[in-house]
Amino acid sequence: MQQPSDIAALQEKILAFAAERDWQQFHDPKNLAMAVAVEAGELMDHFRWVTNAESLRVLDDAKTRAGVEEEAADVMILLLEFAAVTKIDIKAAVERKLARNAERYPVALSKGNATKHDRLR
Repeated sequence: MQQPSDIAALQEKILAFAAERDWQQFHDPKNLAMAVAVEAGELMDHFRWVTNAESLRVLDDAKTRAGVEEEAADVMILLLEFAAVTKIDIKAAVERKLARNAERYPVALSKGNATKHDRLR
């Protein structure tokens, strides 16, 4: 029997967690997508009103780091559950997107450059 990937194993744990609590009834694609956005906002809140340079030091505080880690985990949990519920192979989707971005952002044009792909050429 083939072992599930790390991602699939996490998704199984996440789905089991929701099932134990009878939350599948609430975890439809719309609500999961909204929850991802809400949790991403909570992650961003840790960095609000600081400069770019200061944002690198936010995680030096242990309590803040713990909060940031929890919000990052919330985003990932909900995104992995969204992918499972919608039957998106998230690993394959990420690999396709990385390949597409490699085409859109060739190293020769984009290295050290934050310009959007449609303005690089």
